[in-house]
Amino acid sequence: MSVELGTFLAHLMTNPLMVAVTLLNVGVIIVNGATDAPNAIATVVSTRSMKPRPAIILAAVCNFLGLLVVSMFTSAVASTIFNMVNFGGDNTVAIAALAAAMVAIIVWGGAAWYFGIPTSQSHSLIAGLTGAAIAAMGSLDAINWNEWVKVIYGILLSTFLGFGLGWLTAKLMAFFCRNMNRRKANEVFHWGQIIAGAGVAFMHGAQDGQKFMSVFLLGIALSAGLGQSAELALPVWLMVLCAINMGLGTAIGGERIIKNVAMNMTHLEVYQGFSASFSATLCLILATFTGMPVSTTHVKTTAIMGVGAAKRKTAVKWQVAIDMVKTWVLTFPGCGLIGFLMAELFLMFI
Repeated sequence: MSVELGTFLAHLMTNPLMVAVTLLNVGVIIVNGATDAPNAIATVVSTRSMKPRPAIILAAVCNFLGLLVVSMFTSAVASTIFNMVNFGGDNTVAIAALAAAMVAIIVWGGAAWYFGIPTSQSHSLIAGLTGAAIAAMGSLDAINWNEWVKVIYGILLSTFLGFGLGWLTAKLMAFFCRNMNRRKANEVFHWGQIIAGAGVAFMHGAQDGQKFMSVFLLGIALSAGLGQSAELALPVWLMVLCAINMGLGTAIGGERIIKNVAMNMTHLEVYQGFSASFSATLCLILATFTGMPVSTTHVKTTAIMGVGAAKRKTAVKWQVAIDMVKTWVLTFPGCGLIGFLMAELFLMFI
């Protein structure tokens, strides 16, 4: 399915539900920019390699480039989200349920942002879509388990590989640089940290941008009466739209999340900040090209934890990490339930 901008605008003019899905999806992208995107450059700020405002600008630019460049080579993550659930054969019911899912994601993400907790918008998106689809179909047949299982794989990869790579990279950097002049080493890692942080932001754009583009295309397919069987193609105009709104969210709410992730969890030296960002980038590359939807927040946080643990176990404020894990654990049933209830409510009026 290849969608021209004119076709999209035509659907907006004739379908109020499509307008609702579009506005809500834009809202979700902005919330994502405020809660997820800042984690990409959190360690760059905490190690004082960059000041918050330039770092946020860097994140916004790299998010845009990552979304644009990577999507030209693979749309695996977008395809997973597009086919993960089935909203049924009634397109009016399906698009109403899709709108309900967007409301659930905004409610959940807004509450997390208010309390300064870096929740995963990726997990919220998956949970909200799943809950709404179950309501639309009336059964668990709404879930395509062959695609949904990639979510589980992504959680395992981001948790264990993120932590493990963070720990290993920090150990290796400390070993190979043990005889270097400390000031010279810090100068090298200062720039390495900025480049690695840009890499995380670049891959965040590719990961999360594709997820939200798939929701846009799903809404267009349902509005046009095509269902979910259409072949997925990502238009450049949609990449630009998603990237701009994600950058806007980062500019609005980025600093609150940066402080909670990088400054409250553990104190990082420059080489450790590089290790965390480098490890997170590798995990995101692997997940993106294999179609596993993962959370940048999850990946970056576990990498930071691994780096902190490589120094010593007491270097990590584990309670902060535990609070974050609780949020992740609650997201699937919590946001999924909100998506289900919102869909049931919306369906009462059609």
